[in-house]
Amino acid sequence: MAAHTFHRPRGRHESPARPETYVPHAAYGCTEPHEHYAPYVPHEPYGPPPPERQGPRLTERLLHPVNARLDEHLPADHKLSKVYRVGAGLTGLLLIVFGVLGLVHRIGFFDTGGDTVLALNTNGALSLLSICIGALLIVGMVIGGTFASTLNIALGLLFIASGFVNLALLDTGLNFLAFRIQNVLFSFVVGVMLMWFGMYGRVGSALPHDNPYWRARHPDQAAREERARGGAAAR
Repeated sequence: MAAHTFHRPRGRHESPARPETYVPHAAYGCTEPHEHYAPYVPHEPYGPPPPERQGPRLTERLLHPVNARLDEHLPADHKLSKVYRVGAGLTGLLLIVFGVLGLVHRIGFFDTGGDTVLALNTNGALSLLSICIGALLIVGMVIGGTFASTLNIALGLLFIASGFVNLALLDTGLNFLAFRIQNVLFSFVVGVMLMWFGMYGRVGSALPHDNPYWRARHPDQAAREERARGGAAAR
């Protein structure tokens, strides 16, 4: 509470001061006029927003769970962007080599005769599909940033799902991609690897506070820490 200023006592022959209008300083629990007080500025109450205002904010959070792009917050050679690029590039190159070797061997498009490339069973359809997915990963490597991270995660999930689906189709007439058990294991390994590369530095309970994804999820705390660092640097 601010200290009261001491007023000079009025002399015996001085006329009484003219009363002035004032606004009680409710912020300090005081109803007396004190010119040295700063004017009271009303503000919203602390705590969670009222229920009628939580709906739009919750909807926006669900539609945009991580509103952060590395290109806006970090330099292009940041460690996170490098990890996403390397993961997408290496996996894409491996798939393209596998697909090209399958096409060079002139294997039938839906042949299930047991032709192998790099110890994996393949046919023309699987080779072409591998080249397309590999090219998409190369595009992700070139773009980098959050796009590469999201692409790695999405394709990783698709590879894992493909492994389960083709595992169920191994001994059926619907095995058009000529999968064998080694192909299923390869699909699981590639899926987990892509997901690890995509989630690196993006998912976790102990992300550093300079991480762009942490800052996007905690904008208020990030702003407070930024102001605190600015004040410390000024001193």
